[in-house]
Amino acid sequence: MILGMGTDLCMIPRIESSIERFGDRFLDRVFTAAEREHADRLSGAARMGSYAKRWAAKEACAKALGTGFANGVQLQDVGVINSESGAPVLILSGRAKDVCDSLAPAGHRAEVLVSLTDDPPFALAQVIIQAVAA
Repeated sequence: MILGMGTDLCMIPRIESSIERFGDRFLDRVFTAAEREHADRLSGAARMGSYAKRWAAKEACAKALGTGFANGVQLQDVGVINSESGAPVLILSGRAKDVCDSLAPAGHRAEVLVSLTDDPPFALAQVIIQAVAA
C-alpha cells in the first residue's frame, strides 16, 4: 500500500549558483556529511548534478511525507547514500523519520524508495513511501 509519493524537478544551475554564492554555509545547512563526501569526490558537472539530485530527493521526500519542510522536518533529516551496487537509498532521521514511521498502519512498517536522475540542466527525484508487513 502506498502511503505517500513525491516528485521534484530541480534546475542544476540553481543549486550551483547557491553553492557559489553561499559556499560551505549552504552546503552545511542543506546536505549531510555523507552527501557532501559523495558529491565532493566528483568534479564539474557530475558534482553539481549529484548535489542537485540530492536536493530534489529532499524536496520529493518532504512531499511524500505530507509535511513539506515544516512541523519540525529539516533538510538535514533527509539524506541520500548509495548502496554497494550504487543505487540511491534515502536515510531519514529526526522528525522526518518520526513522521514516516507514523504513516504505517498497525502490523506494517514504512519503506522509502527513491529514484534519481539528471539530464542537464535538470535533476529529478521521485520518492515513494510504502507500507510493508512488519
